[in-house]
Amino acid sequence: MSIWWSLHLRREAASVPLARRLLLGTMETAGVDPDVCYDLSLALSEACANAVEHGDGAAEEYRVTAFIDGDTCRIEVTDSGPGFQDRSSAPGPHDRSPGPGPHDRSPRTEPAVPRRHTPAPAQAEHGRGLFLIEALTDQVRYRNRTGRRGAVVSFDKILKWREGALLHMS
Repeated sequence: MSIWWSLHLRREAASVPLARRLLLGTMETAGVDPDVCYDLSLALSEACANAVEHGDGAAEEYRVTAFIDGDTCRIEVTDSGPGFQDRSSAPGPHDRSPGPGPHDRSPRTEPAVPRRHTPAPAQAEHGRGLFLIEALTDQVRYRNRTGRRGAVVSFDKILKWREGALLHMS
């Protein structure tokens, strides 16, 4: 069994906890280990906060899609902001896994090159989101939307299960 859901959310701060709670409820019901639930919910919160903050002023929505399939969870957050300005300024893929995950819909044409973001200075109020997503997940991909304005941040995490987990037993 697998679980898939997609949300189209208003680009406002109140949407962030809504997405986080839906993800947490889904993973807890399926039987995912609480520590993994926490890591993914925090990574999702950071990605949603970035979409809310950096999305285009004219675009009122952003999209969150989550897949749980087997022992992997993939989350993708898509906005309609300016995207990553150019290839040299876009964050590189952060990959600690052996290759593309089971949900890759387009094969990677170049090898992943680990590029970690450095954390923001201690007194800074912003600048930790991508660093946290990379620290909490197993694989992160950044890209611009094809044929449209916007950025896509996608991340995977290998799941651990509670004893007798509903989804893992299927």
